[in-house]
Parts: sequence; C-alpha cells; structure tokens
Amino acid sequence: MSGSDLNFHIGDKVVYPNHGVGVIEQIGSRTIGATVERFYLLHIKASSLKVMVPCHNAGNVGLRRVVRNGEVQKVLDLLSVSGNGTSGDWKDRFKENSDRMRTGSLIEVAEVLKNLIALHQAKPLSFREKKMLERARYLLVSELAMARNCEETKVEELLTTTLAKCKLRFPEASEFQA
Repeated sequence: MSGSDLNFHIGDKVVYPNHGVGVIEQIGSRTIGATVERFYLLHIKASSLKVMVPCHNAGNVGLRRVVRNGEVQKVLDLLSVSGNGTSGDWKDRFKENSDRMRTGSLIEVAEVLKNLIALHQAKPLSFREKKMLERARYLLVSELAMARNCEETKVEELLTTTLAKCKLRFPEASEFQA
C-alpha cells in the first residue's frame, strides 16, 4: 500500500496494531531539516496515549480503519466454528501467534484468541501466552465495540455466546488481573 492510498481524516476511528483502537485527532505537519512531514495524531482509547504517525509511514505500521460490519460477521463466524488447533511446540506456537498479532488484522487476532482459549482449556498457559491471550481479548473487544458503536460489555456477551458454539469459554477480563 502506498502512502497515498491511506487517506484518513480527523475523527476517523482507526486501529494501530498492538496498541488498539484510537481516533485521529489531528493531521499536522512539522519540518525536519529541509523536508515537511505530514503526520496523524492519534488518541489511543485505552491508554489515553497520543501517538504521532507519519502519513507516509501509516501503511508500513499497519494503521487501518476500524472494521466494518461485514468483517465483524467474518470474525464472529470464525469464532463460532471449531478450530484446527496449532503447532504442538510452544516456541513455534508462540512465534506463529506473535506474527499473527503483528499483522494487525482483526481476523488474525481472533484466530490467536481462539487458539489460546482452546489451549488454555486443555492445560495452563505459559505466562507469555497468557499475556498474549489478554492482549488479543482486549484488541478484539475494543475494536468490535468501536465498530458497532456499543459498550464493551455488549461485545463480551456476544463473544461469550459465539465461542460457546464451539465449546470455548470466553475469559473475563478479571481473570488476567494477577
């Protein structure tokens, strides 16, 4: 994707991979040496962080719009069917899941969530996998809530029902508070 394909506007709801959902608050420019660089100023919802993303780099970092309803349905469909499991060796599995999380794609995040929940129901997760499950859960819930313009609790109920179709239990946020 070239920089010109990504035209975001102030007020757009976007996803910044691994940080979660945010809103473009400003589009500005600053001069660095002889070049003028345009950037998006994002306000990340969960952490209240302000992040500056150079416009020309938005595609490389995976900045994208919040999913639309059709994609929400794809995510729910994916979560409602039994999966094929993941590789047995935890190092391979961890790398596979980390790569998926980095894509920033909600479908990939949902896949990671589902695989880790299935694994978690079979045996205790390692500390790092538990952290990843927590992250995937947060990214999924926050983006779906923003996409559907509803409360996160509504999305949590929806995910609980959806995952129950393939005998998986959606973890509550409180399970991660150590």
